[in-house]
Amino acid sequence: MQYCYHESRFDVTVQNSMREEVILVNESDEAIGTGEKHETHLRGWMHRAFSIFVFNSRGELLLQRRAPHKYHSAGLWSNTCCGHPRPHETVEQAAHRRLQEEMGFDCKLQPVFAFVYRTEFDNELIEHEYDHVLVGSFDGRPVPNDDEVSEWRWVDARQLIQEIRHHPERYTYWLRALSDRLQEWQDLALDVNVSRKRKA
Repeated sequence: MQYCYHESRFDVTVQNSMREEVILVNESDEAIGTGEKHETHLRGWMHRAFSIFVFNSRGELLLQRRAPHKYHSAGLWSNTCCGHPRPHETVEQAAHRRLQEEMGFDCKLQPVFAFVYRTEFDNELIEHEYDHVLVGSFDGRPVPNDDEVSEWRWVDARQLIQEIRHHPERYTYWLRALSDRLQEWQDLALDVNVSRKRKA
């Protein structure tokens, strides 16, 4: 397992996350309007989101630890990247944008799953998302934005499942909710890597 405290800083201007507009949706993921991000999380309105899981050729998942000043789930370990599409932006466009903004790289992403979840945090914010899951493969070294990410590491899916089982308080709610699918997505990422090598 590779584990790293990063020291680099992304030289980009990141919009204040709490002033962004998000896409409000119904239970069929049909857009029904837009909402200011902070108000949306105060009121618990359901909105469109995505979660990215990037694996390397060894089948290890790239985790990030959320920065200590994040508006919720600060300091917890989570999947590679998460975010919300902006109005008039597709899930795929937003996923590639956010992967570059948070982790400093981009890769091909494959949509694999979507689910709805709702959870309340101690600071009275509510996360209520129609969450699209995308899986990708990457063998390089991330260059995280330290406004978003305090640490990163590669970890085997089986090991991560055990860590979540024994220490769930260290991980974000949505990662815990998806942990039973990790080996399935690990196998998918490995199959993609094998196919690429054969074509090469």
